[in-house]
Amino acid sequence: MKKIVLTAALAVAAALPSAAQDTYEGAKLMTTDLNGTARYVGMGGALEALGADISAIGTNPAAIGLFRHSTFQTSLSVVSQQDAVKFADVGKTHVSFDQAGFVYSTRMDRQSFINIAFNYHKSRNFNQILSAANSLRRGSLNQVGFAKYDKDNVNRGGYNLDWNVDGDLMGFENNSPDAYRANTFTQVDYLYMNAFNAWPKNGSDTDIEIGYLDGDSYAYNSGQHGWISDFDINLSGNVNDRVYLGLTVGVHDVNYKSTTDYAENLVFADGSRAGNTLLSDEHKVTGTGVDIKAGVIFRPLEYSPFRVGLSVSTPTWYDLKTSNSTVFYNNCYYNGIGLWERGENGETYEFKMYTPWKFDVSLGHTIGTQLALGATYEYADYSSMDMRVNDGYDYNGNRDSHSDRAMNTQTDHTLKGVHMLKVGAELKPDPALAVRVGYNYVSPMYEENGVRDMTINSIGVMYSSTNDYVNWKDTHRVTCGLGYKYNGWNFDLAYQYSMTKGTFNPYQPNTSFTFDGATVTNVPQTTEVNNKRHQVLATVGYTF
Repeated sequence: MKKIVLTAALAVAAALPSAAQDTYEGAKLMTTDLNGTARYVGMGGALEALGADISAIGTNPAAIGLFRHSTFQTSLSVVSQQDAVKFADVGKTHVSFDQAGFVYSTRMDRQSFINIAFNYHKSRNFNQILSAANSLRRGSLNQVGFAKYDKDNVNRGGYNLDWNVDGDLMGFENNSPDAYRANTFTQVDYLYMNAFNAWPKNGSDTDIEIGYLDGDSYAYNSGQHGWISDFDINLSGNVNDRVYLGLTVGVHDVNYKSTTDYAENLVFADGSRAGNTLLSDEHKVTGTGVDIKAGVIFRPLEYSPFRVGLSVSTPTWYDLKTSNSTVFYNNCYYNGIGLWERGENGETYEFKMYTPWKFDVSLGHTIGTQLALGATYEYADYSSMDMRVNDGYDYNGNRDSHSDRAMNTQTDHTLKGVHMLKVGAELKPDPALAVRVGYNYVSPMYEENGVRDMTINSIGVMYSSTNDYVNWKDTHRVTCGLGYKYNGWNFDLAYQYSMTKGTFNPYQPNTSFTFDGATVTNVPQTTEVNNKRHQVLATVGYTF
């Protein structure tokens, strides 16, 4: 048995800029959960125009301008994933610290207030277990690398396979002696080509041949956990108690980790069993981002409580670092397949990512002191996500970067505009008691036929350590809650049920190649998956 380490193998790319990330990995950082105070969640998040809830600080900053007293709020929840089995130390149920913040309100004159607020909240809870298993229909992940080898050139979505100076098989841009490593030659391709797809030719100790095996079935398990924490600072106020203005500066802290195991059962051409392979990957993403949000709420009619809210959020400008540790086990080795029984690699790199602009329109209305109704519409064009390659540092010590055009073109074909609708109601049968209901809908981010394409000429592809992806569909969230006030204290509870369906793909289905004069198309069986979550959230606050 021999072990391969990728450190030397990536020396070819050492002179290249730090990488961008690929579309599907970047998309994980752009979505947000419905989370915050129990009142906000219980009303489906539809408080952007009604205001006076600290969780609206990150969606319409003008909502903080409706506070007339100072307050402090903190929230804790229990989140449980339905139909999941613990994997890689990620359990189906966990406790989450979701929110803590305060508003300081000061009167400027009879009708005007200036408010200053700070709020922490967990905008994204990554905890999720995902499992999928299905037939490969004679396809396999090792055929993906073989198909690119067959194309022989980076401009055709492939690579020219040759030995590097360290004695490892590498994918180069073309067959020129001065060629660089091809961006299409991923970390997965490196492991497969060195540990699996190459084997001794006719028992030779020096000559090899490149081949592939058909797949019978696959099994995939993934456990991801972590969060994106938002730290929002807000300044807001009002004009004549009819117009409310607000500005929020947000800092986002990313801490993401995933562990995945992807196994395939493989067969020879005659259908006899050849053994199996296992690709085990640990992946981390950390970093920070900054954005700015501005909002206004106004009452069109002087004597009516009906309110209209408008807000806009800049992109979040992320500086991120990703790292992976990937191990490949070739359990077909003793059947004469491959050169090594085990291979491993790992890389760490930094990149930038700019999320899309977001726009909100909201409505709010109160009937007496008993009933409050809210609705919010939000739009963001996720196809405009900008993956960026770091170039170095400018004269002032700031990181320079440029857009990864190939990856951004892929993003434009894979992601699309997302519409979010939030509606909610709060009924107060007694001044101290509140009953809340809400609904939240998010349209799909992914095109139905979106593909995580490992054949595009992007440095984000080269650093990829997995090939799987999920095209998630729309999200439905149903919420309800209760609130109780006593001597300045408020105690709130909320329940949220969230459900998203998706289609799991072990690798891209559009790779084909020629073998023995015949065209082979590698199309695996996809698997329908879902993410169903229950959340019980509690908030305690004090107003003074």
